[in-house]
Amino acid sequence: MIGKHRWKLGATAFAVLAGFGYFAACGGGGQGQGADVGQIAQDRGLSQEDIARAVKTYVPTGQMDEYLLMSSGGHSGQVMVFGVPSMRLLKVIGVFTPEPWQGYGLGAEETHAVLDQGRMLEKDIGWGDTHHPALSETEGDYDGEYLFINDKANPRIGVIDLRDFETKQIVTDPLLTSNHGAAFVTPNTEYVVEGSQYAGTLDGTHASLDDYEERYRGAVTFFKFDRDAGRIDVDRSFTIELPPYAQDLSDAGKGPSHGWAFINSFNTEMATGGIGKGNPPFEAGTAANDMDYLHVINWEKAAKVAENPENTRTVQGRTLIPIDVAIEQGLLYFIPEPKSPHGVDVTPDGSKLVISGKLDPHATVYSWEMIEEAIANEDFSGTDPYGVPIINFDSAVEGQLELGLGPLHTQFGPNGEAYTSLFIESAVAKWNYETLEMIEKLPVHYNVGHLAAAEGDTRSPDGNYLVSLNKWAIDRFQSVGPLHPQNFQLIDTSGESMQLLYDAAIGIGEPHYAQMIKADKLSPWNTYPEVGFDPGTMAVSEEAPRAGDERIERDGNTVHVYMTAVRSHFNPEHIEVNQGDEVVLHVTNVEQARDATHGFAINKYNVNVSLEPGETQTVRFTADRVGTFPFYCTEFCSALHLEMMGYLLVQPS
Repeated sequence: MIGKHRWKLGATAFAVLAGFGYFAACGGGGQGQGADVGQIAQDRGLSQEDIARAVKTYVPTGQMDEYLLMSSGGHSGQVMVFGVPSMRLLKVIGVFTPEPWQGYGLGAEETHAVLDQGRMLEKDIGWGDTHHPALSETEGDYDGEYLFINDKANPRIGVIDLRDFETKQIVTDPLLTSNHGAAFVTPNTEYVVEGSQYAGTLDGTHASLDDYEERYRGAVTFFKFDRDAGRIDVDRSFTIELPPYAQDLSDAGKGPSHGWAFINSFNTEMATGGIGKGNPPFEAGTAANDMDYLHVINWEKAAKVAENPENTRTVQGRTLIPIDVAIEQGLLYFIPEPKSPHGVDVTPDGSKLVISGKLDPHATVYSWEMIEEAIANEDFSGTDPYGVPIINFDSAVEGQLELGLGPLHTQFGPNGEAYTSLFIESAVAKWNYETLEMIEKLPVHYNVGHLAAAEGDTRSPDGNYLVSLNKWAIDRFQSVGPLHPQNFQLIDTSGESMQLLYDAAIGIGEPHYAQMIKADKLSPWNTYPEVGFDPGTMAVSEEAPRAGDERIERDGNTVHVYMTAVRSHFNPEHIEVNQGDEVVLHVTNVEQARDATHGFAINKYNVNVSLEPGETQTVRFTADRVGTFPFYCTEFCSALHLEMMGYLLVQPS
C-alpha cells in the first residue's frame, strides 16, 4: 500500500496526471483500457515521480524519438541504434561480423566483399570488439552523413553510410596490434584517428619481451577520409610512430586547438608483466608511476610532413613517420597527467582539455593557450627515453577538481557543464569546467564506463539527455542466469538537477561507448532511389534484373539467373543446374513501397539476402550438393508470404 504522503500531488504531478485523465471517471479500477492512471499507479505501487519519469520517456505510437543513440555492439562486432528518449532498439548494423536479418555476409557478393576486407593474416576473423563509434563532423558538429567504428581486438575501422545505415568499407591496420583509441574524427572529418593500445612490433615480426623498449612501439594512424567517395583512402593516410606506452583514448582539437589531436596513455613504466617469472602483474607494473603522458600531436602539420618521402618509411605497405622525425618536425609533445588516465575530452569551444585518471580522484583541466605558449617557449622539463619533449605540468594545467573515485570519461552541456563518469563510485558527477565547481552527483547502477550526452562531444552540445553506459546491472533486472545484461540508464539533464529516467537492459555485451545525434540531422532513405540500386556502389547496377526481362542464361559451367522479387513471387521460380555449376543469382526487389522488404534464402546453402525496396544484390555459389532445395522469402511481406518460394534443382553431373 502506498502511503498518503507519497501520493500527495505537487503542481507538476497534478499536471502530469491531469494530462492522463486521472481526474476523469473512466469506468472502474484495474489496469484495463478504462482504468484511470491513479488506480493503475496505486495497484503497481508507483509514486508521482515514477509517473513523471514514464511520461518523459514515453513516445506514443506514430511519433518519433528526438535523438538517435549510436552505440557500439561490443563483442558482437556490430553497432546498435537506439531511439532517445524511448530507448527502443531500432537497428543492429552488421560491421565486422555477419548479421543474419539483413543478410550481411550471408550470400550477397557486396557484403561478402566488405567482410573480406577485414581479413587479417590471411584469416577470416569471426568476431569483433567494437568500442568507439564516431559520427562524421562538419566544423566540429555532427553532420549525420557517416559513422565510423573500431574493432579493438583486431585493429580495423568500419565505415557506415547513414543514407542506408549499411557498412561500406572495412580498413585494417597492419602496424597496430589493437586500437582502443579509435575511432575519432577531426572536426571536418578530414581524418579518422586510430590510436594503438598494446604495443607491438610495427613490422609484425617476433620480438622477445626482454627487448620491449627497443623493439616494441605504439602508433597512431590518421586515415584520410574521402567524403565524395564515402571511403577511407589508405594511400593518402599516414601513421606516426610512438613509444611503447599503452596509448588510450583520443580526441581532436577544435576552434583554437584545431589541427591538433590528443591521446592519453598508461604504462609509461613499460612494464611487461610475467607473474609466472616472479614479476609484478601488468596491473601493478603499469601503475607504479605517479604520472603518465598526454600525447599532444600536430596532425595538420604531420599530414604535410608525410607528403615528403624523405620524412617517412614504408612498413607493411603503409606510410610511417618515425618517432625521431616526429620530434624533429615538432609533431609530438608530452604533458604529464595523473596516473592511469582513460578519457581525454576537448571542451566545446576547443580551449581546454579535460583529463580523468582511473587512479586519481580529480578531473584535470589543461589550457590550450598555456600549452601553445609552453611549446613556443620550449618550456620543457626534459624528454622521455625516446627524446619526446615533456611540457612542464604546471605550465599547461589550469586547475583540478576532486570529483570522486574512478573518474573515466567526460561529456559536456551547453552552459559550461561537464558530466564525468565515476566508475568505482557508480555515479555521474556534474561540474562546471569554467569555474571548477562541483554541482551534484547522481548514483547509477552500476560501475559506469562511458557517458553519451546529446551531442555532448561537439562544439554545440544540446543538453537534455545523458546516457550512462553501465558495466554491471546486478539487481536491476529479472535474473536470466549468471551472465547479466548490461544497463544503459537514461538521465534527464534539462532541469536544475539530474533525474534518472529509465533502465534499458542491453543483452549484447559489452557495449562500450555511444554518440547521441539529433534525429533531424539525419536524412536516411526510406527506399532506394531507383529500382536496381546496388548498395555497394550506391548507384544503379548494370546487372540489375528488370521486371519483364527475367531469364536464365548458361555460359559453360556458369549459370546466370536474372530474378525479380515482388509480392508475392520470385521470377523465375525454377532454377535447374548441374552439380558443380557456378550459380550467379542477380536479384532485384522491384517494389518501391516503403517497408516492402523481401528476403531470399536457399535451403542448406547458407544463403540469406535482404532486399530492401529497389535494391539489387548478386549471390554467387557453387552448386556442389545434389538435390532439391527450396528458396523462399524470409521477410513476412504479404498475406501470401509463405507461398513466395521456388526450387533450386541440382542434378548429378
